[in-house]
Amino acid sequence: MALLELAIGFFVLAIIAGALGAGGVAGMSMGIAKWLVIAFLVLAVVSLVL
Repeated sequence: MALLELAIGFFVLAIIAGALGAGGVAGMSMGIAKWLVIAFLVLAVVSLVL
């Protein structure tokens, strides 16, 4: 569950940074959030299968 919480946190950070005009920070935060969600989904599927 920690991965999902981190992903949500980075997503919120990206929205706030984008609203304040910091495009680089927003893009980087969205990239991190995307990879954390993918990692969460992969681990969730693996734990369900095994």
